[in-house]
Amino acid sequence: MPSEPSIPEVRRQGSRSMMLLGGAGVIVFLLVMDMTSGAALLGWAEIWNTLWDPQSAGAAERMIIWDLRLPQALMAIAAGAALGLAGAEMQTVLDNPLASPFTLGVSSAAALGAALSIALGVHIQGVPPQYTIAANAFIMALLCSLMLNHAARRLHMAQQGIVLLGIALVFGFNALLALIQLVSDATALQNLLYWMMGSLGNSGWAEVTLLAAIFLACGAASLWQAWPLTALRFGDERASSFGIDTRSVRRQALLRVSLLAAATVALVGVIGFVGLIAPHIARRLWGEDHRWFLPASACTGAIILLSASVCAKQLSSTIEIPVGIVTTLVGIPFFIVVLSRRRLH
Repeated sequence: MPSEPSIPEVRRQGSRSMMLLGGAGVIVFLLVMDMTSGAALLGWAEIWNTLWDPQSAGAAERMIIWDLRLPQALMAIAAGAALGLAGAEMQTVLDNPLASPFTLGVSSAAALGAALSIALGVHIQGVPPQYTIAANAFIMALLCSLMLNHAARRLHMAQQGIVLLGIALVFGFNALLALIQLVSDATALQNLLYWMMGSLGNSGWAEVTLLAAIFLACGAASLWQAWPLTALRFGDERASSFGIDTRSVRRQALLRVSLLAAATVALVGVIGFVGLIAPHIARRLWGEDHRWFLPASACTGAIILLSASVCAKQLSSTIEIPVGIVTTLVGIPFFIVVLSRRRLH
């Protein structure tokens, strides 16, 4: 018979639940803020009326709310949650607090795969045309993840070495991306440059549904492995003593990271540092127990990207500022602070 949880543990779990509910409340608040921001000045009463009874609203209001602002806001939530979850799993399996799809090159690898399809028409034989960008991005992201795992586990590379390898991969993939831009025609180049900045502007209901489905599937699989992932934090030997196949857990986690990073990059472009910042905040507030850490990282990632979307709209109502620019400007100082603290420790 399992022992009943102690009173402090019950209180701790209750406080974690309340913080998650609070995070959900922040997401709802930011969703409202995002939908009231933009070039067309619409009040909350007009937005609520259009959402509740679309037929009573004008055609312009219906288009702005249902075709533009709502899917873009929901995409910010889905993409932020996906990047937060991917960053949390990556930091766990590589045992590296500086790991994230962006900082270690997984997002750049996915971007290279997608760019090959967008600019040069390179595709995998047998894949339907509408999925070629996502398929290319996934294959490249998976190869990069496997390379990082090999360096961390087989070559016994230290945490700083993994970070340096990731930076080298980012430079390498970005150099290849620059080469693709050089040989692209004007139309493909314009599409590629805008997409590489990370933008929610082209998000529709089909894209939101696809990314949300991928996130929910990967999130459910991650929560199913919450205990093995938590055990990895004690080290491989200790985790193995619990009967956990650490290699299998890592492979499955890296597969999910690759899928989440590739889907996000394929649908909204390259968005930096969300996968780095969100797990750090979640770990400080919710701790290392992955039953809470994983959903908390996803929730925090959604808050970060939705906040970036609101900030981008507040900065300029005449032109659309890609959210990737905002997250990068915020993320670089955060990355330097984390790196400095690691050096001090």
